[in-house]
Amino acid sequence: MARREHPFKGRQFTSEVILWAVRWYLQFPISYRDLELMLRDRGVSVDHTTICRWIQAYAVELEKRLRPHLRPTNGSWRVDET
Repeated sequence: MARREHPFKGRQFTSEVILWAVRWYLQFPISYRDLELMLRDRGVSVDHTTICRWIQAYAVELEKRLRPHLRPTNGSWRVDET
């Protein structure tokens, strides 16, 4: 079986935990150590270096799959001064 068919095979943590961490990292300006603390608060003990490896392994594919579902923006926005 190819790794592409089972991308989470052989991982210590479930795919749900890994995808939480990767999604939070992509969605918010957060550090690996902050993610480590957030997961620990939810009962998952994982080191920040492991999270770094998850980001490197899964972020590109996750972003590629999510990009078509995001609303297009023109990069311009305004703030009301009130």
